[in-house]
Amino acid sequence: MAHKFTIEKNKAGEFVAKFKHNSETIFWTEGYSSRASARNAIASILKNGPAATVEEVE
Repeated sequence: MAHKFTIEKNKAGEFVAKFKHNSETIFWTEGYSSRASARNAIASILKNGPAATVEEVE
């Protein structure tokens, strides 16, 4: 599959959840102190994302 989430450490040593498509990072979360917190962020995105509204700001 071309889409995937990854959990990586940033330069500050924090865990960041990233959403990628064909190895290109589409978006990422804030840095978390634990890998479990990054996993929770991914779970929240998967749970709440499909029902989210789209807001266009001009």
